[in-house]
Amino acid sequence: MDFSVALPMLPPEHFLPLARAAEQAGFTSLAVPESVFFPEQVSADYPYTADGGRFWAPETPFLDPFVAIPAMAAVTERIRFFTNVLKLGIRDPLLVAKTVSSAAALADGRVALGVGLSWIPEEFEWLGKDMRTRGARTDEAIEIIRLVCTGEFVEFHGRHYDFGRLIVRPVPAAPVPILVGGLSEPGLRRAARLGDGWISVANTIDEVAEVVPRLAALRREHGREDLPFDIKALCTDAFDAAGFDRMAQVGVTEAMVCPWFYRPGDVESLEHQVESVLAFGEEHIGRS
Repeated sequence: MDFSVALPMLPPEHFLPLARAAEQAGFTSLAVPESVFFPEQVSADYPYTADGGRFWAPETPFLDPFVAIPAMAAVTERIRFFTNVLKLGIRDPLLVAKTVSSAAALADGRVALGVGLSWIPEEFEWLGKDMRTRGARTDEAIEIIRLVCTGEFVEFHGRHYDFGRLIVRPVPAAPVPILVGGLSEPGLRRAARLGDGWISVANTIDEVAEVVPRLAALRREHGREDLPFDIKALCTDAFDAAGFDRMAQVGVTEAMVCPWFYRPGDVESLEHQVESVLAFGEEHIGRS
């Protein structure tokens, strides 16, 4: 099983040192979150807390992932990057395709695109998108991004997006992997039918263990069971060798971790974060 460092809502000055440390420690990837803006009031509950409230403050920093990723790629050589997750439902797919293809080309193909829908009605309203069609539009958007990132002339004629023959360059030498987040049945179906992998939210190992066979069944249903497929998961009850072994046993291919929460120290300190990433590499990465 591989490991990635999740970069949760960190100050901008932490990104480059942590990217260097993660590569030195042997991590496979860095998972980069995103949020466009923080509405002061939201008209829907956050789906991943018991009370429906957001757990981050209004002033919490969120670097744009496609600013952060090229910057981190410029100071590293091997480590990969993926968005965790980009809210594709509020974006224009042609503009996303242009951005991700450029970033992947600059980073020698070390970029994957993790996508989701967004749960905030105000994001859709203020960015001029229809929330009611977010699932169907995201399905089409994934197809469009795959087409455009080939670097060939392509066209698309769907229910929600329609354009004639066009070409976008540069593109990376290999296709950009597209990973799909979400626990809902439509989200799992989207991952199985259109994705190169699935990304969890903050789940327990048992919760992920229930999802993995469902994804396998859906992939068989769509005739995709023989294609490579990643399971990237952040498990809230895995923080030692036994927990990571269990994640691997249930089918996780890449564990997302925040190592500074596993050791005593100031979790907001850059020094503690870097030291924790390096220590995690020594303790867990590459062990037999």
